[in-house]
Amino acid sequence: MINFQDKINFIWSIAELLRGPYKKEQYGDVVLPMAVLRRFDCVLAATKEEVLKKYETLKKSGLQNVDPVLNRISNQEFNNTSKYDFEKLLAEPDNISNNLRNYINGFSKNAREIIEYFDFDKQITKLNDNDLLYLVISEFNKIDLHPDAVSNTEMGYIFEELIRRFSEHGEAGDHYTPREVIRLMVNILLNEDNEELTQPGLVTTVYDCCAGTGGMLSVTEQHLKELNPGIQVELFGQEINPQSFSICKSDMLIKGQNADNIILGDSFTEDGHRGTTFRYMLTNPPFGVEWKKAEKFIREEYEKDGFDGRFGAGLPRISDGSLLFLQHLISKMRQDEKGSRIAIIFNGSPLFTGDAGSGESEIRRWIIENDMLEGIIALPDQLFYNTGISTYIWIVTNRKNNDLMKGPVRTGKIQLVNAVDFYQKMRKSLGNKRNEINEEQIKEITRIYGDFKENEYCKIFDNEDFGYQKIVVERPLRLNFQVTEERINNLYNETAFKKLAESRKKGQAGLQEIEEGKKTQRQIIDTLQTMDANVLYKNRDTFTKVLKKTFKVADINLNSPLLKAILSALSEKDETADICVDNKGNPEPDSDLRDTENVPLKEDIHEYFEREVKPHVPDAWIDESKTKVGYEIPFTRHFYKYEPLRPSEEIAKEIKELEESIQTRLKKVMGE
Repeated sequence: MINFQDKINFIWSIAELLRGPYKKEQYGDVVLPMAVLRRFDCVLAATKEEVLKKYETLKKSGLQNVDPVLNRISNQEFNNTSKYDFEKLLAEPDNISNNLRNYINGFSKNAREIIEYFDFDKQITKLNDNDLLYLVISEFNKIDLHPDAVSNTEMGYIFEELIRRFSEHGEAGDHYTPREVIRLMVNILLNEDNEELTQPGLVTTVYDCCAGTGGMLSVTEQHLKELNPGIQVELFGQEINPQSFSICKSDMLIKGQNADNIILGDSFTEDGHRGTTFRYMLTNPPFGVEWKKAEKFIREEYEKDGFDGRFGAGLPRISDGSLLFLQHLISKMRQDEKGSRIAIIFNGSPLFTGDAGSGESEIRRWIIENDMLEGIIALPDQLFYNTGISTYIWIVTNRKNNDLMKGPVRTGKIQLVNAVDFYQKMRKSLGNKRNEINEEQIKEITRIYGDFKENEYCKIFDNEDFGYQKIVVERPLRLNFQVTEERINNLYNETAFKKLAESRKKGQAGLQEIEEGKKTQRQIIDTLQTMDANVLYKNRDTFTKVLKKTFKVADINLNSPLLKAILSALSEKDETADICVDNKGNPEPDSDLRDTENVPLKEDIHEYFEREVKPHVPDAWIDESKTKVGYEIPFTRHFYKYEPLRPSEEIAKEIKELEESIQTRLKKVMGE
């Protein structure tokens, strides 16, 4: 194999051998576990014979737990005690399926479980039944996947590119994030701590709750070790997809990490690191994915535990769980002096979705009012394999720098960096990925973020700049009243009036009650028809007195619901009528005229109201009982660039030229 791309193409050529018995989207069921097995095979090859000899000796001694001894010989966190490897499997073609199972069972438990999560045993049977097993093993034996030939970073690329090809019509992007995006995330996440991270004897932890194939964990570890070769980095993760989990765990094994720190399962309902906190956290949760399957569990935790659980700030709408992932990470922040830092990728929705008082707004409010949102970086579009939409990196921390000696003071501030133009076109697109960020652009974005200075690409705000008070502006209800035939007929649409001719009783008693109700309805109608239909009342209290007097004379008792029904039926909105007031003399609001205003948090709502509302609607007032505080981050508004319209003369000239061109072509077509 000459280079990295050749290795991908070679493995893909093996996948093509499966055509027929396997559909394209099923290739991964074979190729991915076989690639893991081949990498394990290459890693253990140099110590294979020595491990087997020691294993025989240990068996005779009766030692039960042989793995620690054998791992020391293999120089890995795993070993294999089967006599078989890929070469020996090919030497016995007639029994290759049983021998392959023997080989897999020979791995230490931690490695064997990885293959088992692929559910590979049934594929062995299928491959053997279709005379493909020997061929597939033979082809994989031709490729060197030892870490000396293919680094862990390159192996990650290979797995991710294979997954993308296998899943071109599926959710390929769920599995991984482009490496240049991860490098940018890691650069910014660690930028504040670069000096501190070079100290000797340092131990730090990194966590990804949507680990995929482990790309973010690997890149973070690599960056940390470039800063400090002696640093001890402990990686932790959780992944819901068994294939991706297996690839991630195999990568951890080969790198000497504790592979048991990678957990299979849903981070919401099966938190594999409950009660554990981490120094650095980064993740790329799925965009706009609903959380209905986990709703019962999450809602119970929210209602029962509040802020003692993970979701105390609020629950977003069921269609998008992005902000749940962020709350999950925040719950794992360390509360010591150093605290924690989080980098998370979102689409645009978490910036502004949700009105004041909604779950999304309350989550943003909690994060911002607790001074945890450090910055947001807008990325170019078309960076991801499964979507072309705009994406953003949020940087969240519980220890913003407040020491000028250590760098820019960030307490009480939020930084927005507009990096949408920092990209180059790819020579060949991959799915929806048509753009990429090169190394120089990564450095420049990192520098802009680190400098913390306002410029064309960077804006700095106070936390309060993203808050607002949503005020409810009421206007008074004004009604006129008239006893016309048309308005009387409106009574039949009023619930209280209709219920007069209804009964819950059964049989004769029910029929009798209905008949009595209809009689009362007729009496009410007859009484109303005695009133002067030509009189238009513009004061509700005056009309109510006349109405009550009329019904008193007719000896008909009107209860409160019936009176309200009659007033409703006989009324119409009228801007020239008197204001309707309650029994305390306060004006009643007209719900049809109700409006809302979002007032910046830094501004007094009464001053705003007097300046912006009162001049236009003098009779309006604020219902302060309904005022809510909200938070949103209108990112694009802060970087909007006005582009003046072209002069009308220029447009007219262009239209004329187009018309002349069309006429010339038509003449040619018509043969003129």
